[in-house]
Amino acid sequence: MNIKLRDYQQECIDTLYEKGGGRYLVQMATGLGKTVTFANLKRHGRMLILSHREELVRQPLKYFDCSTGVEMAADKSHGEEVVSASVQSIVHRLNRFEPDDFGTIIVDEAHHAAAKTYRKILEYFEPYQLIGFTATPNRSDKARLNDVFDEIVFKRDLKWGIKNKYLCDIDCKRVDIGFDLRDVHTRGGDYAPGELSDAMDGTEDAIAEAYRTLAKGATLIFASSVEHAHKIADKIDGAVVVSAETKGRNEIIQAFTRREIPCLVNCMIFTEGTDIPLVETIIIARPTQSDSLYAQMVGRGLRLHPDKNKLTLIDCVGITGRRSLCTAPSLLGIDLEEIPKGKQKEVEGDLFELPELIERLADNPQSWIRNVETVDLWAQKQEYELHNINFFQMPNGDLKLHIPTRDFIIPAPDELGNTVAKNGAEMPMQEAIDMTYSLLCDKYENDRYIWDLEKVKAWGKCPATEAQTRLIKRRCKKDLEYINFDTLTKMQASMIINRIKN
Repeated sequence: MNIKLRDYQQECIDTLYEKGGGRYLVQMATGLGKTVTFANLKRHGRMLILSHREELVRQPLKYFDCSTGVEMAADKSHGEEVVSASVQSIVHRLNRFEPDDFGTIIVDEAHHAAAKTYRKILEYFEPYQLIGFTATPNRSDKARLNDVFDEIVFKRDLKWGIKNKYLCDIDCKRVDIGFDLRDVHTRGGDYAPGELSDAMDGTEDAIAEAYRTLAKGATLIFASSVEHAHKIADKIDGAVVVSAETKGRNEIIQAFTRREIPCLVNCMIFTEGTDIPLVETIIIARPTQSDSLYAQMVGRGLRLHPDKNKLTLIDCVGITGRRSLCTAPSLLGIDLEEIPKGKQKEVEGDLFELPELIERLADNPQSWIRNVETVDLWAQKQEYELHNINFFQMPNGDLKLHIPTRDFIIPAPDELGNTVAKNGAEMPMQEAIDMTYSLLCDKYENDRYIWDLEKVKAWGKCPATEAQTRLIKRRCKKDLEYINFDTLTKMQASMIINRIKN
């Protein structure tokens, strides 16, 4: 396929060519064309493309002008120049290939590459270049990829794409439509489709109301099933359902672009890179735990258009229990876990103003109390040694420590476990933690009772004192509902008091 590459796409291709053999990671935001980019790489022999989700396996092949094959379910390749494979299928078919069959291996949605299935595949093959592409920034709950890739060689994130006029601005809205997903099982890293459809039944009136009150212009709605899509469309004047069975999709899209159809409702159809020239509002009524699926849905509305100022993104939310639901902050790698449910409705506005808002909302007694456990679990998963430093982890993954005379901040690590020092240089996260510990021991020994978690725990097991309780009740009047004074310990109370005093 003859496609004129954008300057940054060509720059990425040239960078990878100049790097030569190795294991490289590329971060490119949804809407910036990572598939077009890796389809135009200078291949070294045959190419293997690995995808985590089956619906993405066939998508890249239309961009190649050579022989292509598929390894998925009943489909098997036969020596084609480019093979696109489902990870779940090819991991059981490695005996069909020689280790050196592919000179280039592409890992789409590369943040999954630390999983055992990927590792088995990547340990078997011996490519000249292993290149991972990911659209979503690393979140603190993901495994590090430094055992899979050696270097991040190219970064173009969402903010860069919007600033450089390749993508449009995003205005974020949230609406509670009353669903309850606590009993829905997870399958393949996301909600089980059948159970999800059942749980979303009855939400169509609330979704239609969100459309009428919040949507602007040409609107695309993502539903949880075909049946759900039809129920939503029945509640919206002029809405049209697009499903796998729909004929004449191109004509429907053209009518939608001419504003003859005000609203399209679909189920997993427009997640696969379909070109829709004008989308002014996207409503996510298909809850997902998958960052990549969420980003793909939003990506359908990021295209620039002369008639569009910005994209209005409406997240439909409800009860999810302990599971993390992807919403607008997920595009920036931010988790809302530390924000009380009652305050999450305030997470609205321009996408790039959300981090500051979220940081403010997360600064509450509930997160202060939970912080020790949160940081400890994160460090165990990432295999970091924290030296018992009493760090506070912010929603974006930054580690903060406050003592009376100064604040310490270690920015969140990237996919390879590197952070950024004050001078702008990259260093391993563990090295930054070690340096902070050495500095604390050397110059802040008198504050050890604050920064040394073991010291804090030693005196903090007893119930909070009456004086602590009185002070907290006086200074935290707006947040008292988030504090259980019956179980509050001296340590937890001191964390709250330390925050409200500074």
